[in-house]
Amino acid sequence: MAERVYVHLGLPKTATTYLQTILWASRPLLREQRVLLPGEERRDHLWASRVVREDPNLAGAPARHRTAWSRLAQELAGWPGAGLVSHEFFAAASAEQAQRMIADLAPAEVHLVVTAREPLGLFTASWQESLKNRHTTPIEEYALEVSPSPNAIWNWRTLDLRLVLQRWAPSLPASHVHVLPLDTRAPREEIWHRFGGLLGLDTEAFDLSGSFPNESMGVVEAEVLRRVNAHLGDFQRAFDRGVYIRTFLADERLVPRRGERFWPPQERIEEQRRRGREWVDFVRAEGYDVRGDLAHLLVPDELEPRREPSSVTEAEVADVAVSLVAQMLGDVRDLRTKAADEVSPSPRGWWRWRSRSGGR
Repeated sequence: MAERVYVHLGLPKTATTYLQTILWASRPLLREQRVLLPGEERRDHLWASRVVREDPNLAGAPARHRTAWSRLAQELAGWPGAGLVSHEFFAAASAEQAQRMIADLAPAEVHLVVTAREPLGLFTASWQESLKNRHTTPIEEYALEVSPSPNAIWNWRTLDLRLVLQRWAPSLPASHVHVLPLDTRAPREEIWHRFGGLLGLDTEAFDLSGSFPNESMGVVEAEVLRRVNAHLGDFQRAFDRGVYIRTFLADERLVPRRGERFWPPQERIEEQRRRGREWVDFVRAEGYDVRGDLAHLLVPDELEPRREPSSVTEAEVADVAVSLVAQMLGDVRDLRTKAADEVSPSPRGWWRWRSRSGGR
């Protein structure tokens, strides 16, 4: 069995995509440095989290999905060094599910790694992430309660550092629970060096050029996506949400507009200030290993002025929506031209392709 296994729980929207991109692009180098990232692809860790969380939708999923956790655990059992499992959706597991996963890794020494972020930025970023997953809840009503379900991701069940640690950490020594506060003002490489240093890696040896920031939409663009989602009733599959809503529409069409940044309403800001203070007090009281400055988990007393989503006007929505339709019409033309050229490179290829496809 691996001597030590680091279980990186997230939290969601705390540079997890950034870190995982570096890790999955560097698996041979990780092995050279005696750290195993088990599985054949990144989604194995997502599927493993669904197994651990007993996702009922797995019943009809392919065997590869349903056996993901057992496959990862088996690989770790045959590895002599350190192992790493990383996916932010593990954070949603119940206390019982978390303890079973830790027990599955025995006799390895298990360490929890939790990247965390001040709750106001986390709240705002996670609301946008919920929109990219076809949700329509306004920010005023977002994450008002903690879901009891281990399969609910976008609420305080996975976003609240204290609640996640209360479910995951009780059976482990405090020295094996590592909290990495995210400094959003520092160069993004800084969190990699702290994370990799915890794992004992020579972090300077890794190529960071393939990583990318997970950027946000502006306030008007977010409102446009929220309204569009209400008309996407048949975009239910994870593939549809990931490819068409998140990537094509949000990340590739709306994010590049570089719209205005925003805050939630004042009462939600004060809620996050209280939450940040609770997190810091809890982590200090439990004596967990902190890699970084806990002050980065506090919402600043003074914030720069920003708009609220409720201030978006109908005219602003219409302006972005019209621009989006024009851009997507160009996308459709380019796709059809490419399809026509693949059928026939001649100028008349489009018409032959159109007639064969029934004029679609």
